[in-house]
Amino acid sequence: MRFRLLLLLFCASFSVAAAPIDFTLKDLDGKDFTLSSLRGQWVVANYWATWCAPCRKEIPDFSKFHSERDDVTVLGLTFEETDPKEIKKFLKRLPASYPMLMVDVYNPPKALGVPRGLPMTILISPSGEIVEKWMGPVTSIQIAARIAKK
Repeated sequence: MRFRLLLLLFCASFSVAAAPIDFTLKDLDGKDFTLSSLRGQWVVANYWATWCAPCRKEIPDFSKFHSERDDVTVLGLTFEETDPKEIKKFLKRLPASYPMLMVDVYNPPKALGVPRGLPMTILISPSGEIVEKWMGPVTSIQIAARIAKK
C-alpha cells in the first residue's frame, strides 16, 4: 500500500520536454482563442469542470495569480459537456479573472492530450513548450516555484 501511495505521489507531477505546441479553442462567447497568441508569456492551462470540488478550489488562487503576474496567463479549459451559458452562470457565483475556453471532451487539443483526471494543470513556457504537468490540485505557489526554475 505504501508503495502505491509513493508511486501515485511520484507520478502526480512530472516534467516534460517537447517542441512548441499550439491549439485553438472557443471562448465562452464563441470566439477563437489560439495559444500561440500568448508566446512570450508563461501559460498555465488548467483542465477543470464545475462538478469537480478540487477544481473549484483552485479558481480563486489561479485568479489571484493571473491578476498579479504580468508574465503569466492562466487559461481555464472547461472539460465537461455543457453549454457555455451554464459555465457563465457558474462563474457568476465563483468568478475567475482568467479566460475560460471550451474543450470538446471527445476531441481535446492533441497538443495537451486527454486529461487522466481533474484537475490537470499544464505549464507552458514562453516559447510554447510544455515544461510541467500536474495531476490533481496544484497551487500558484507550486507553479511560481516551477517558473522560477526556468
